[in-house]
Amino acid sequence: MDYPDLAARTRRFRCGAPRAVTVAGDGSRVVFLRSTGPEDPCDALWLLDVASGTERLVADPANLVGAETGPLAPGERAARERRRLSAGGIGGYATDPLARVAVFALGGRLFRADLEHGDVVEVPGTGPVIDPQPDPTGRRLAYITDADGTQAGGTRSGGERRRGELRVVDIDGTDSLLAGEDAGVTWGLAEFIAAEEFDRHRGYWWAPDGRSILAARVDDSRLPRWHLHDAGDPATASQPVGYPRAGGPNAEVSLHLLDLDGGWVDVHWDRETYPYLVSVHWGEAGPLITVLRRLQQHGLVLAVDPRTGETQVHAELADPRWVEPIAGTPRHLPDGRVLVGGELAHDGYDARCLFADGTLLTPPSLYVRRVLGQLPGGSGPPELIVEASDGEPSQQHLYRVRTAIGGGGVDARRLTPDPGWHVGAVGGDVLVIGSASLDHAGTRWSVRQGDREVATIESLAATPPYAPRPALDRVTDRRLPAAVLYPREHVTGRRLPVLVDIYGGPGHQEVLAARSMWLERQWWADAGFAVVTIDNRGTPGVAPSFEKVIHRRFADVILGDQVDALTALAGKHPDLDLDRVAVRGWSFGGWLAGLAALRRPELFRCAVVGAPVTDWTLYDTAYTERYLGLPEEGAEVYAHHSLVELAGEPVTDPDQARPLLLIHGLADDNVVVAHTLRFSAALLAAGRPHSVIPLTGATHMAAGGIAERLLRLELDFIRRNLA
Repeated sequence: MDYPDLAARTRRFRCGAPRAVTVAGDGSRVVFLRSTGPEDPCDALWLLDVASGTERLVADPANLVGAETGPLAPGERAARERRRLSAGGIGGYATDPLARVAVFALGGRLFRADLEHGDVVEVPGTGPVIDPQPDPTGRRLAYITDADGTQAGGTRSGGERRRGELRVVDIDGTDSLLAGEDAGVTWGLAEFIAAEEFDRHRGYWWAPDGRSILAARVDDSRLPRWHLHDAGDPATASQPVGYPRAGGPNAEVSLHLLDLDGGWVDVHWDRETYPYLVSVHWGEAGPLITVLRRLQQHGLVLAVDPRTGETQVHAELADPRWVEPIAGTPRHLPDGRVLVGGELAHDGYDARCLFADGTLLTPPSLYVRRVLGQLPGGSGPPELIVEASDGEPSQQHLYRVRTAIGGGGVDARRLTPDPGWHVGAVGGDVLVIGSASLDHAGTRWSVRQGDREVATIESLAATPPYAPRPALDRVTDRRLPAAVLYPREHVTGRRLPVLVDIYGGPGHQEVLAARSMWLERQWWADAGFAVVTIDNRGTPGVAPSFEKVIHRRFADVILGDQVDALTALAGKHPDLDLDRVAVRGWSFGGWLAGLAALRRPELFRCAVVGAPVTDWTLYDTAYTERYLGLPEEGAEVYAHHSLVELAGEPVTDPDQARPLLLIHGLADDNVVVAHTLRFSAALLAAGRPHSVIPLTGATHMAAGGIAERLLRLELDFIRRNLA
């Protein structure tokens, strides 16, 4: 079976692979999601008992949806309904801190699993359920729903806006409304900007004693409404979507402490100056929140008094370009100090570090990416477990960081000796490590207690048909991470056309020491290309200065780095034929591919431009303004980065008008279809050759096998234009 077909059937070899791993706070059990095999997309809930090392199936969606709350017609109709409800499987779950209880939504219905005894029961809800969470005691649970029967986060066909309600189910089954308002206001849901740009996917947080909830109230009535219509999917017709475009209004977000007995306290901070609620953490020492100004050059870490709602500043975050908080911070350490992620940019240092009440905890050489939690520190205080890189951005490792006050200085001990990309989860004295590498397929999960491995989590994913061996390198005086991948049967001395497979955007890396990153690229290489991938400046993993040099000028810096790195690679790899170069990318990479073909046509002979942002004034507030500023303060900056403006420039040499293949999903709610339509119109008016593939029913990243089916169309386009 050819790669595109196999990738579509296995969801790019993710079916059957463990994911969403959680470790109980006492280290007794590990909870995770996994489907039954390499072509089953329906994830079930599993548990691994650490003491015995054995796995147990907790909740199988195919069985759960058979227990309908209402009567179903017999025979095939009932079977079809069960398949429909369970098709997506269990998308996510939440547990109490000790992982005694797990709750999850399935087909809009609410389920509660007793992880100690194995019972799974359906909890009746008042409507379709989203983001259920048990309280820390495991006695109650909360969830979000739409009182009018529409899945929270969606819209109704009549054009009315959503109405998200926050509800609580008590131990006796009583279902009570905790907060809810008229349409246009949601309670307990993360707004679009929080989820899309700040990785905050929740909108409510339980108190440690389970007696109150800290909830976000979101009013998006000020947002301009986009009307998306996909002729191939009548259900999308005339649905208004509130979208916070650059320079325009954001949703109004506030925080409130809600007692289960009806009490209500507002959380006070200067929301006009600091409108972005970036993170919330509620531990035993009280809630901590991070808020940012609109341009994200200044932020505050605030402690919240749960009795009064008043806030106290614990730390300030500042950067003349933008502030980049570290995931997993802020949080209280056991001794009461507040852990904050920040950047060290003086005395020759250039690093992302951790501080406790201003005291440096991590070595300046360490690029800290995320704080996972803590493990016992022997006779001393607990030690932090972090994901970080140290000198090699293509690799990520787990480190144990000392938090003790006093002599000894900073100390970080690496826990993952093998090269690769390592992630983790921690609880009690148990550390679960997921390791990806160029030397093996998939991610291998090891359960460690102390210094010994006590179990592994089995993967049921398919084995890819080949083992790519990219040549990873650092090139130019900027030491840009780059890689070249050849056909498996390549003979040295045979010149090859070059395919630059590109992303290049902030917050994301492509050049990683993990085999999964190179599977699709090996298919392209075997089709007769030398595949080149480059992480330009602006991508993470190297240093803050490496990332932030793109501020207000990412078009010039990023494209310049791509061109310079490609030229440097050709000097090291003489089989790269720079007279035959194609470029392909998606999303930010789609924008960059279009930019490359339009600005540097002497090098890039054709481009596949997938779901591009062609006019940054139409993209969202937080992302765009972070890098380009406000449109009204920098109209020339936005024009300089606009593909629509660039496409409209006169064609002085028809031979330099390179063909573009534009691809866009008609159900894309992130980069609206207007981007590609306006871009196409500008290309057409200027006489620039291009083709457009509209994807009926597809969203921004063209999931569900559509992307794999497009590969052959892209290959045909590139071959024709590089011949």
